[in-house]
Formats: sequence, structure tokens, C-alpha cells
Amino acid sequence: MRAFFPSEACKETHLNAINPQSWLQVERGKLSKFSAQSPSSIESLIKVSEPQILPFFKPANYVEVLAQIHEELESCHPSERADLYLLQFQVFKGLGEVKLMRRSLYSGWLKASTVHEKIVFGAWLKYEKQGEEVISDLLSSCGKCTREYVALDITSELPADVSSSSPVDTMMNLNHVSRNVCFHIGNEKVVCDRQKIAGLSAPFHAMLNGCFAESRFEDIDLSQNCISPLGMRMISDFSLTGSLNEVPPNLLLEVLVFANKFCCERLKDACDRKLASLVSSGQDAVELMEYALEENSPVLAASCLQVFLHELPDSLHDNQVVELLSNVNREHRPIMVGRASFSLYCLLSEVSMNLDPTSDKATTFLEQLVDSAETSWQKLIAYHQLGCVRLLRKEYGEAERLFEAAVNAGHVYSVVGLARLGHIKGQDLWSYEKLSSIISSYTQLGWMYQERSLYCEGDKRWEDLEKATDLDPTLTYPYMYRAASLMRKQNVVGALAEMNRILGFKLALECLELRFCFYLALEDYKSAICDVQAILTLSPNYRLFEGRVPASQLRTLVREHVTNWTTADCWLQLYDRWSSVDDIGSLSVIYQMLESDAEKGVLYFRQSLLLLRLNCPEAAMRSLQLARQHASSEHERLVYEGWILYDTGNCDEGLRKAEKSISLKRSFEAFFLKAYALADSSQDPSCSSTVVSLLEDALKCPSDRLRKGQALNNLGSVYVDCGKLDLAADCYINALTIRHTRAHQGLARVHFLRNNRTAAFEEMTRLIEKARNSASAYEKRSEYCERELTKADLEMVTRLDPLRVYPYRYRAAVLMDNHKEKEAIAELSRAIAFKADLHLLHLRAAFHEHVGDVLGALQDCRAALSVDPNHQEILELHSRVNSQEP
Repeated sequence: MRAFFPSEACKETHLNAINPQSWLQVERGKLSKFSAQSPSSIESLIKVSEPQILPFFKPANYVEVLAQIHEELESCHPSERADLYLLQFQVFKGLGEVKLMRRSLYSGWLKASTVHEKIVFGAWLKYEKQGEEVISDLLSSCGKCTREYVALDITSELPADVSSSSPVDTMMNLNHVSRNVCFHIGNEKVVCDRQKIAGLSAPFHAMLNGCFAESRFEDIDLSQNCISPLGMRMISDFSLTGSLNEVPPNLLLEVLVFANKFCCERLKDACDRKLASLVSSGQDAVELMEYALEENSPVLAASCLQVFLHELPDSLHDNQVVELLSNVNREHRPIMVGRASFSLYCLLSEVSMNLDPTSDKATTFLEQLVDSAETSWQKLIAYHQLGCVRLLRKEYGEAERLFEAAVNAGHVYSVVGLARLGHIKGQDLWSYEKLSSIISSYTQLGWMYQERSLYCEGDKRWEDLEKATDLDPTLTYPYMYRAASLMRKQNVVGALAEMNRILGFKLALECLELRFCFYLALEDYKSAICDVQAILTLSPNYRLFEGRVPASQLRTLVREHVTNWTTADCWLQLYDRWSSVDDIGSLSVIYQMLESDAEKGVLYFRQSLLLLRLNCPEAAMRSLQLARQHASSEHERLVYEGWILYDTGNCDEGLRKAEKSISLKRSFEAFFLKAYALADSSQDPSCSSTVVSLLEDALKCPSDRLRKGQALNNLGSVYVDCGKLDLAADCYINALTIRHTRAHQGLARVHFLRNNRTAAFEEMTRLIEKARNSASAYEKRSEYCERELTKADLEMVTRLDPLRVYPYRYRAAVLMDNHKEKEAIAELSRAIAFKADLHLLHLRAAFHEHVGDVLGALQDCRAALSVDPNHQEILELHSRVNSQEP
């Protein structure tokens, strides 16, 4: 849902007729200069859409909400835990914390108290991990199974409850009644044991043994009761044996209906379970779900539901499935999904919105979500999400009602929807005042100022956007607006600086797109091709200009304006960009190389390394899987499989893959993988010598200088940890000789350990001068300066990459040392507002404890434990503070 709700304003005239050919003539030199472009043409190219209204739960104080969830999890009934983990998932989703979202879903699955919750959370995990099936396959091949992916045996998970089926005794004298009873069905007779049939249910008992006339008859006509002779024989057999033999599904359905009509609970349960065991496909589930709901058959209904959910999102392309799931009434919902209705419709709403947020199915699933919401938090989430969809569908009256309900339920962020509706009505002043009221009533957050900026002009708008960036530097719209404004004023340097500022720490597709458009306007096609190829690496199907033009098409057009590189040129370019720590440039070169005859496995692997460095783990995993797919040999494939396993937390299995690869062929990558995994996983200090030996073996194998530089750098780190500084220095110098720029950092550490801080500072300065992305270098250099220079370096780090947490922690610690407690806590709060970081929360909790704010310390501890429930130091702090609670 990355590009979920575009604003109404951005759908207006300028972009409706984008024609890339008008900007990119096939023959070079046909484009007019930027300064000569008409204002409307430039505007159409660099128009910035208003920020999206995110359909997420975004509490005004997420720390308070996480702390409350953690507190409730400690004391709640086990049946309430899954719902609390779902709420935790929603909070992390609003924060954009993908790993924490998945962990919450996994916890919900693990702590599910009903089979329905297990079905829903298991299917949700499977949906979240689309495209990662290869990981499950690899784990299976290693003897490990991802249990949440495995379909449940519903019949064993749902125990039979037929306690109400025993017939009541009667006082009638039955001496004169025959032992058998003959049921007439049409022209056929079915002879049954009277007492066995009577034992099936209270109605049969009353009919055959009670005061009804039939109790005296030996022949009873059942022709009008929708049962066939064959079905009645099956019932007779069941009354004698208590079990069903192999029976065709259509006959089972017939008997199920009959059993339900005559309250034969044991027979009904047996039919329910037998039918459930036969559900093996989506079509089976479609055909049987209606029977399951009408006949109150929970085992069959759960089995059908499991099939629908395990086939997401594909199952939602089937109109019959959508109709069955979206039209379930309140009476039938417990049959299908027990107490997990809200969880189910949360999942279905998300999947349908990802497919098409304006679709009828998204709307109907969200209506079911609203209807199944019980708690206040469930209601506010449901109201807000449905409000977003209603707004997108231009159903403004309903959208307004829903956003108001969400705000009244406590979801402050829903005021954004009300403000946009005010703008649509031409009431910008009302929208501005509404946001001003929110800003003055709550802790100020970046989105509040960003939203208010939409309803003012000139300096006021600029000031609000600057404030938004100050409060939340991760918001992309303020950078994009400022950059576009500067570009319109032909302040090219300022515009590009604004985009480079955000792209330096957040590789957002919309920002790459805007910078690409700037380069087009400037006719800087070399830079434009770099950005569009980076876009295609991150999202191969990305479309620019509000989804109107495929990025691949624009790339084809731009390529006509740049010089084609040979394979040798590409390697030189990659070497240069990798050495200058230009990760986006390196991505672009690799994208271009993948079109050549070069070995694709190696290139995809390099691509995955860069994407990890750029904090794009999902794209990195996709590249790693492509590397495995394009491996040129088995030993190479095993290396990539090892990295896939290692990167997903399966270190031992990754090690085994490396060893198997080495047994087939001694290669640089196999030895490197084994050394890396061993160094990371082993707590035994003696393993250092093994790691050294493995890296030395790697360096003896053929490889290019890029990878050998990395191996030398890692070897130097091991030597430093072992105290062998001379050997470490040799490694770093050798790495620098082949232009592995990051080795400056290792060499600086060696200088520092030799008590030469000046040399360490100078070494890091060299790295800063060479590296395109230098935030980490400034952070490291700050360790080798005097306090004032340290402060300046860390301010630079925050300016270059505000997501790095060490500078906030350092500044806060200095303030605390100077007895400026409030300022120290404020410094940490500044970062916590936009980043749910464990270390920041831990440090602020300690500060709260120090100043005697027990409740503040408890809240931060609990929020931190939501991020990492097993962090020992935070657990100890929480226990200590908890004992002080008044």
C-alpha cells in the first residue's frame, strides 16, 4: 500500500496527457533547453502530488499505546492475546516497521487461542511473505519447517461438542412396540433399530418413544423429509456403528441437512468433519461454504475458510469467493470464523485494498470490518480505513461521517481526512484552523504541520514544511515540495540539494522519480538514466507520472541520449562507483550490466549487497533469489542459498550450504560466506583463528578486486579483535591499494588503538572526502575528536541521515552529564517521535528513572519490550522500576 491514496488535486489537468516522446526525442539534440521550456510543460513534469492519506492506525503517542498493549499482554486472559498482537501489528504498520509487524503477526499466530485465529494469522503471515516461498523450500530441505505456512488439520483442532445430543428419558411403556421401525421413503423401505435411531436425537426419541402417534407405529413415512433411501440407510448404519464409512460428498450433504433438521448432533458432527476432510481446492470450498453456513457446520466452514485464505490474494479474483466472504451476516460469522471476525476482515480489507482500493470488494470487506469491530481501537481503525476508501471513491458524505467517528473514537490522524474534505468544499480556512487546533492540543508531530501547509501559501507554507521536516525528517513531501518550488524558480542547485538530502538516507521511489524528472528538464540524461535504472531495480514494474508511464518505457527513451557502455566500461564504472561509496550509481550500473552476456548470478548477488546497504531488505532478498535462479553452477547456487538462509536468521543452515559448496569447489564466495556466518554466530573466542584461515583461503581463490577488498577489510577486523594490530593494518592498507574505500575506517581504528587519535581523525577525513554517502564516516570520526568537534560531526550525521540514533544518544548523554535532564529527555523524544528505536527508548527510560518519573520510565520500558521482548537489560530495568510504581 506504498502508493495508496493520491490526493484529488494531483489528478487534475497537468498530467492527464503526459507524452514522454515530447520530452525525449529519439534523435539527440532535439530537446529545447530547460530555460526555454514553457511553464506549463515544466509544471507537468515536476508537479508534486499532495501527501497520501495513509489508511493506517497512527496514534498521537505510539509509545503510550505500545506500553499499554504490553501491560495488557502481561495480565490479560489468553483468549485476548491475539487481538492485542493485532493491535500491536497495526501500530508498527503505521510506523513502517516491517520486521516488527511480522513479528507481531507471528506472536498472534503463536498465541492464538482458537483455530480460527490460527488460520487467519497463519494466512496473513503467508500473504506478507509472498515471493519468499523459496525460503520455505530451503528450510524444508534442511529439515526445518515453517509451521505457520502449513494448513491445519481442522478436524483435530476443533473438538467435538455433542453433549446436548442425549435424548431425555420418557415414562412410556414400550413393551408392545417392535424393536425395529420401518421408514418408508417413496416406494422403498429402510428397516432401522428403533432405539438406535431414537438415540440419535431428542426429536427422534420423542417420535419413537414418546407421546407421538409414531411411537406406536412400526411403519413411518419419511418421504417428505428430504432424505433418500440411500441416505437413510447411511443414517441407520451410523446409529449402529457411530461412524461414517466412505460416502460420496453429495450424500454426506443430504445427511447433514437431515441431521440438522432432526437435531442429530453426533451425526451432524460426523458429517461436518467428513465433509471438512474432503475440502482440497478453492472450488471445493466455494461449493461447500454455503452449506456449512446454512447448516451451522463450523468444522466444514473453517476448512473452507482456510483454503480461501491460503490462496490469497488470488482467491479474491474469484467473484464467488468474494461474495461468500463479504455477504456473511452476523448470525453466520461465528460459524465461519468464531471470535476472529475482526482479524479476518482486517486481513481481507488489506489484501483487497492492495489490489484496488476503489473496488467494491474493498468497500464491502471494510463494511464487514466496521460491523465486526467491538473495542474502541477496533472501531477507530475500521472507521478510518473505510473513510479513506470512501474518500477515494468520492463518496464525500460517507467519508466525512467515518472520519468524524474515527476522530471521536480517539484517532487524531483521521483529522487529515476531514481537512481534505474541507478543501474539496472550498473551506481551506476551516481546514487550516482545524489543524491549528490539533497542533495546539496534542504533542506536535510532523504530519500535523505537513497537512496544515496544504491550506496556506507563500512563507507560511514553507515554514510549516520546514517544521514538519524538523519534527519528522522521514516525511518525503516537504523535500519534494521545496525542491519543485526551487526548480520552478530555476534554482537547480537548491532543488537537487533538497532531493539529495532525502535520498541520502531514504531511498523513496517518489523522490527518485522527481529527481529523474529534474534531470530530464536539465537534459542531464546520464544522471536521469542512473535514477530510472535505480527505480527499476527497486520496483521492476514501477510507473511514473501518477502511474501513466512505465519506467521501463522512459528508460528506453532516455537511453537514446546516452553513450552505450561496453562490458569492460561497465566494470570500470562499477569499480569507480563502488569505490566512491555511490550506492545508487552502483545499482544503476549493475542494472545495465544485467542486459549484457555477463554472468547474471554474480551481478544479482552484487545487487543484493547494495540493496542491503541501502536498507532495502525486501528488494535485496528478491535479488538474492534471482542470483540463485541464475547461478551458473551448483556450487555457486549453494552459496546464494547459504546467504538466503543466513539473511533470514538460519545461520547454521547457511553454514552447511557453504561447506557443501566448498566440498564441490573451493571458491572465494563459499569461503567468504562460511567465514562471515561463523564470525557472526560463534561466541567462542577461539573461532577467530578459523575465521582468519577461511578468509585467507578466500583470498587465494579467484575473484575481482571489489570482493577481495571486502575480504581484506573483514580480515583486518578479525585481527583487530585479536589484538594483532600490525597484521590488521597490513590488511587495511592492502584493501586501500585496490580502492576498497571503507578500509579507511578500519585503519583509523588501528591508529586509535595505537593511541594516535590524530592519525585516526585524518584517516576518517580521507574517507569522508571520498565517499558519496558519508554519514557513517562522520559518525565514526566523531569518536576521534575533542568534544566540540565531536558535536559538530554528530550534527552533520543528523543532517545527512536523521535515522542514525547514536548522535541523539550522545547529545542526550552530554546534556544529562551537565544536569540538563529536561533537555536530555527532549533530545531523545525528538528522535523517538519518528523512530521506534530500542536503544532510544531504553536510554529515555533510564533518564526517567533517574529523575524519579517512575510512570514515564515504565511506559518507555514497556514500549521497548514491544520492540524486543527478550532484551535482558530492559527486562531488568522494567523489573526494578515496576517495583517502585506507586
